[in-house]
Amino acid sequence: MGNFYKPCFCHDLAILRECTNLSDLASFKGEYHHSVDAKGRVAFPAKLRKALNPDAGERFTLLRGLEPCLYLYPGDEWEQVEEKLSRINSFSKKGRTVKRNFLRFAEDVTLDGQHRIPLSAQLMEYASIDSAAIFIGSGERIEIWAPDQLEKLDEDMSPESYEELFEEVLGNDSQPGS
Repeated sequence: MGNFYKPCFCHDLAILRECTNLSDLASFKGEYHHSVDAKGRVAFPAKLRKALNPDAGERFTLLRGLEPCLYLYPGDEWEQVEEKLSRINSFSKKGRTVKRNFLRFAEDVTLDGQHRIPLSAQLMEYASIDSAAIFIGSGERIEIWAPDQLEKLDEDMSPESYEELFEEVLGNDSQPGS
């Protein structure tokens, strides 16, 4: 994971770049359409492969998403997720429920020689993936969607609700011009 975890108390982005190796951070973005073969294998997009941290290798953890999609975490990013999960209170009913339902459908997968990801029948059924899949870069992870499920999600988002969502999540009243 390189130098990213070295302590740094910077408030200036230029200084932050000197203190950290930002190339160690995976940042997945974009949308990629691929077909799924009869064995449930789907080509992993080349542009997303290029964004992989070398520490991740071609190891991934694939699991159910919180929406009807799949989450694909590179090995190095999954280690951070596991660290967060390890801090959940297992003596709390909510904690046990979150850990159980997040991890019970998680599978370790690797790219094959043709850079394909194997999707299990159980995960394909959950996400309604059949003969086509859409990869969406989502920062530290990748989402895999069935085209019709993603289309439904997009149809539910009007331009007004899109704007409201971004304003609520990313808006900051303390910034000039907001």
